[in-house]
Amino acid sequence: MEADKKFSKELLTKTVVSKSGKRFGDVGDIVFETKSGELISVVLKNPTPYADKFDLERSKSGELLIPFSAVIAMGDFLVISEEDIV
Repeated sequence: MEADKKFSKELLTKTVVSKSGKRFGDVGDIVFETKSGELISVVLKNPTPYADKFDLERSKSGELLIPFSAVIAMGDFLVISEEDIV
């Protein structure tokens, strides 16, 4: 369980990029289902103009959300598939 906490904290510092290398912004937060622990979406912090071109869902406070199902890799960056967010 402690490793999971460390992992989520590390995720909050990642830059979000598409698999073609386009920068979307940074991970600001993670939305998850509290009962199952299923990851629902990534909240974008400092979204780029490129991210604004997409018709992304927004949180109640207006932050851009990327569905977690679009995430294809996590390492130095959080890599997403653009095809899975449109």
